Amino acid sequence: MRVEDAAEPDMIAAEAAAGAFLKALGVETDSDHLRDTPGRMARAWAEMLTPRPFDLTTFPNDERYDELVLARDIPFRSICEHHLLPFTGHACVGYLPGERVLGLSKLARVVEHFACRPQTQERLTKQTADWLQDRLGARAVGVVIRAEHSCMTLRGAQATGSSTVTSTLLGHLRTDPRSRQEFLSLAGF
Repeated sequence: MRVEDAAEPDMIAAEAAAGAFLKALGVETDSDHLRDTPGRMARAWAEMLTPRPFDLTTFPNDERYDELVLARDIPFRSICEHHLLPFTGHACVGYLPGERVLGLSKLARVVEHFACRPQTQERLTKQTADWLQDRLGARAVGVVIRAEHSCMTLRGAQATGSSTVTSTLLGHLRTDPRSRQEFLSLAGF
């Protein structure tokens, strides 16, 4: 299954808007150092908000593997939808296979897919888990995300070094205390 999501950005309009935004904030872009900044700014935002397409590769679970499959420390970056400031962190994504198993790199690709849009960490966690559950037919899915939000560390509370942890546990990881504990232990939380 091919996963594609985003429309092509209008880079000409984005660059003009970036220039207007900087000017509205009193930042003149006439100097050699700032002349190309609106274009660089537009390209940077387009890159941060555009997920790469990927194929959701699954394979038959011929071995009938029935233990946790878990990928830890998946790095990601996203944009806080309330302030449009970046937040970065690591995700742990795991599942108990059913009839099919997933290509391991796809766990990171799914996180990236949902992180490349204005987002809340809570929604990112739930969307990743729900999407995998719906498409994989797993007996359980778990997602734990730890992130640092620059909207909290660089402004407002200025709580430098603080992080936020969210989790979504579905299926046996939610209902079976032993499975839940195993997942959280392996996830490192």
